[in-house]
Amino acid sequence: MTIEKLISRRDLPDDDLLHLLETGDDVLVRQLLEGAFRVKVAHKGKEVLRRGLIEWSNVCRNDCMYCGIRRSRKVQRYSLTPEQILDCCRRVADAGIGTFVLQGGENPAGALELVPVVKAIRERWPRHAITLSLGELPFETYRLLREAGANRYLLRHETANPLHYSRLHPASMLLESRLACLQELRRLGFEVGMGMMVGSPFQTPSHLLEDIRLIQRFGPEMIGIGPFIPQADTPFASFPAGSADTTLRLIAILRLMLPDANIPSTTALAVLAGGKDAGLEAGANVVMPVFTPDTVKNQYDLYIGKHNV
Repeated sequence: MTIEKLISRRDLPDDDLLHLLETGDDVLVRQLLEGAFRVKVAHKGKEVLRRGLIEWSNVCRNDCMYCGIRRSRKVQRYSLTPEQILDCCRRVADAGIGTFVLQGGENPAGALELVPVVKAIRERWPRHAITLSLGELPFETYRLLREAGANRYLLRHETANPLHYSRLHPASMLLESRLACLQELRRLGFEVGMGMMVGSPFQTPSHLLEDIRLIQRFGPEMIGIGPFIPQADTPFASFPAGSADTTLRLIAILRLMLPDANIPSTTALAVLAGGKDAGLEAGANVVMPVFTPDTVKNQYDLYIGKHNV
């Protein structure tokens, strides 16, 4: 049986993986999701891990076609002060959550200013994990953030196909640069996360197969997968949202291929699936409640419906 082979071998031929992504066989899909849930419990336990998400800034230098905080979109910009960030961390810790996740637009100058903030977080909460998701930065900045105490970094590759990447991003952004950043983060000793959008404009099943193979080769500690959801005032505003069903299949496939990875059930998936339980039942084991201050939360407006779950 295909699913049992995937469980035992942690791999399948390309044609079989494409079949799992495209099949209309409900029984096979159910077996895939149920198998992924069993493997998750066996490798990660029944506990759902919580990460406290702090969206520290919506300032971004990039003009990605899909993103609600793209540089050219008219949105009120903000960056939390160090005191505000530390207060958010206090609320995360008081909630019994052991990981802080600082996420923001790609802003090298702002990221550099976070170095002493990360150091202060590490000194105040020495046993907590500090995850950063700040985009592509100079390698020296990565080094300084690592030395300050950050130990995890999430940098989604978004698509493993260079041509498709060029259709989602401005000409100044290259897939090879993003992959080089991922390699440098690993060299510096970060636990590294990568991942992609599902159903982004111009994406094909073959592109998703390339994503699976890239993730398999890199072997990240974290895998972030969420469906594309359009945002008004972007070039992709009129494109349809990605498929929750395909997203769940990908979560399940990657759980079976990389059983020890941490995989979040994302907010984007929850928007389309009616909650985060669907992702957890398909093999995800992480949720990330948002601790961004209410005064600026709506300004971190990546896609339609983000704050409705």
